[in-house]
Amino acid sequence: MLFHIYGANAGYQLLGWLLAFVGLVGLNELGRRTKKGGIALFFVLPIILTIYFIVIYIAAAAGASWALNNQTYKWMNSWFHYAKLYAATIGCIGFILIKYKKSIGAKDWFKVFPFLIVAINILIAVGSDFESCIKGGLTGGWWLSSEGVWLYGGWWNLLNGLAGLINIFCMTSWWGIYSSKKGEDMLWPDMTWVYILAYDVWNFQYTYLNLPNHSWYCGLALLLAPTFAAVVYNKGGWIQNRAFTLSLWCMFAQILPNFLDRSKFSVASVIYQDPAMAYARNGIAPVVGNVVPQGVISILAFLINAFVLTYIIHRSVVEKINPYKQDVFTFQKDYKDAMARR
Repeated sequence: MLFHIYGANAGYQLLGWLLAFVGLVGLNELGRRTKKGGIALFFVLPIILTIYFIVIYIAAAAGASWALNNQTYKWMNSWFHYAKLYAATIGCIGFILIKYKKSIGAKDWFKVFPFLIVAINILIAVGSDFESCIKGGLTGGWWLSSEGVWLYGGWWNLLNGLAGLINIFCMTSWWGIYSSKKGEDMLWPDMTWVYILAYDVWNFQYTYLNLPNHSWYCGLALLLAPTFAAVVYNKGGWIQNRAFTLSLWCMFAQILPNFLDRSKFSVASVIYQDPAMAYARNGIAPVVGNVVPQGVISILAFLINAFVLTYIIHRSVVEKINPYKQDVFTFQKDYKDAMARR
């Protein structure tokens, strides 16, 4: 078992996961199917939230008790959460411009933007992994984040960080970006199930190691929502699904962290013997629970990404192509289905 899901709160925990998954799938549909929905979710809402964040920090600096006790200010104050929120949202805006062919989104040179913004998002996560490895030590150790959460860093973070770096080079055909016929989606046909699998395993482990109190949601529900959409009906649109759902989740988590951390819906990983000890208790570190998933999944993430990159190199040699300028997975059904939607 990877998470503490049992006892009186098990029903709430499962319900919370279902609500998160269904909510993300539904909001993704609102953002991709309607122009007004996309503008409201990824242009207007981020502006409102930015004003909200600024007001909180100004009020906290002035000593206002309501701001000092605000859950966003207390529990979501690390560099990572803000970097991830705004990097994901910038990605959504760029993808919307591409799919509607508006402004720079209509320029051929801008087609490389999806690769760049995804690479930046991956590097943010890799940086967080390396930070945890340094603070925890290679052999494993607890360290307390700025948000009062105990994290157990070790060599598994280093290995998973390396898997993330490899994953960047598993993105092929950087300029192979298109708008769908109906203008609903930005398509990246060469980003087939091969890349999605490598990314999902790596990113799940990233959340499991660095967000062990949130991974039930941002590691499972958040990753499965865009993958479900891409597999079932939105062929070629996985990266747009991923950006939309990631941005929306980051907004939710940033303003309502107590849902994830301090409610009946909260779920912690089994790295904590007692999930209630995930948070600072007078400087006393938790008792270590099950560390096996920390290592096993990191090894798996590294091996899968290394295999995918090796396969891409092999295909590029056999086909005599540059995998970053030309399509690699043209023989796959996923690729053909996506190209049919151009």
